[in-house]
Amino acid sequence: MAEESQDGQEKTEEPSQRKIQKSKEDGQILQSKEMFVFTSIAMGLLIFLFIPEIAIPSMNEWGKLFQIESKEQLSNLAFTRLYQVFEIIIIIALFLGIPLMIVCLLTQLAVGGINFAPKAAAFKGSKINPIKGLKRMFSMKGLVELAKSVLKVVLLIGLASIVIYIMLPQLLQIFHGSIKSALEIMYYAFPLLIGVLLTALAIIAAIDYFWQRHVHIQQIKMTKQELKDEHKQTDGSPEVKAKIRRMQMEKSRDSSKQREALENVSNATAVITNPTHFAVALEYNPGEIGAPTILAKGQGIIAKQIIERANDNKITIFRSPLLARALYFTGEIGQEISDKLYNAVAVALAYIYRIDQGEPVEEPEISIPDELSFDEFGNIET
Repeated sequence: MAEESQDGQEKTEEPSQRKIQKSKEDGQILQSKEMFVFTSIAMGLLIFLFIPEIAIPSMNEWGKLFQIESKEQLSNLAFTRLYQVFEIIIIIALFLGIPLMIVCLLTQLAVGGINFAPKAAAFKGSKINPIKGLKRMFSMKGLVELAKSVLKVVLLIGLASIVIYIMLPQLLQIFHGSIKSALEIMYYAFPLLIGVLLTALAIIAAIDYFWQRHVHIQQIKMTKQELKDEHKQTDGSPEVKAKIRRMQMEKSRDSSKQREALENVSNATAVITNPTHFAVALEYNPGEIGAPTILAKGQGIIAKQIIERANDNKITIFRSPLLARALYFTGEIGQEISDKLYNAVAVALAYIYRIDQGEPVEEPEISIPDELSFDEFGNIET
C-alpha cells in the first residue's frame, strides 16, 4: 500500500530529481544499520587473522618496557616508559581504527552514498514529541524492526550453539593441554564461530538493506499534487507563463512599431536624446492646436538609427537625458506628449527654434517632475 502524505493523499508517483536532491539536503538518505554491523565485524575478523603477524613484535616491544639498562635511567625512566606506552596504544588504535573507519565509509558509499546535510543536525521538536514517538514504536516500521531483532537473536544464538556443540570435544581439551595448544584451538575456533555468525549477519543485512530501500523509496515518493506543484515552480504556473508570453508579444509589437516609425523621423521638428541610449523624435508646428507629438522613439539600436536619420535630414538633436527618458517611458508613438512634460518640452523646443534661427543662445537647464525622473530601466530615480 502506498504511503500517505500529511494531507491524506497517497504517494504514488516516482520522486523527481529535485525531490531526491531536497531529501539529501534534509539528511534523508538510504541507510542500513545491519549492513554496518556485518561489514564492521567482517573487517574485525580480517584484522584478527593478521594479529599473529604483529603479536610477536608487539610482545617484544611490551617486554622492553620492563627492562632497565642502567641505573642512570631511573631518574627519567617513568616518563620514558609512559611515552612508550602511549605510543604503543596509539599504534594499536590506528591499526584497529583506520580499517574500521574506511570500511564504514565504503559501506555507506555503497548503500546510499556519503552525504553532508547540516539541516539534518538542526533541532526538531518532533523528535522529542512522546506522542509521535509512540506512533513510531507501534508503526509498521517499528514492527519490522522488532521482527528483525528477534530474527537476529534467534539466528545468532542458534548458529553459535550449533558451532559450539560441534567443537565441544576440542574445547574441552583446552583444560588438559598446554597454553600453546589452547591458543591453537582458540585461533581455529574463534574465526570459525565468527565466520558462521557473519553468514547469519549477511542474511540479516541483505533483508535489512532491501527493506530500508523500500521504506526510503516510499518516503520520497510524491503525490500527484506535489508533482503538479513542483512542475509549476520549475516551469512556472500557466498564469505566469501566459503573462510572460503576453509581455513578449507586446514588446515585439512595440519593437515593430518603432521600426516602422523610423520613416517619420524626416518630418520631426527635433530629436531628444540621452545622448545615444534613448532617442525621441518630436513634431510641433507653432500656431497649431495641440501639444507636440511623438513621431518615433527607440532605445539602443533603434535610438541610434533615429539619430542617424535626424543627422541625414539636418534635424536638430538636443541632448537631455532626463527629458529623453521621460518622453520614452511616458509617451506612445503617434500620440501627444504627457501634459506633465509640456513645460520641459516647451523650453527645449524654444531653445532649438532659436538655435535653428542662428541666434547665440545659452543651453537651458531642463527640469523634470520627480515622478517622471526615470533611470535607464524605467524605474523612478530616488
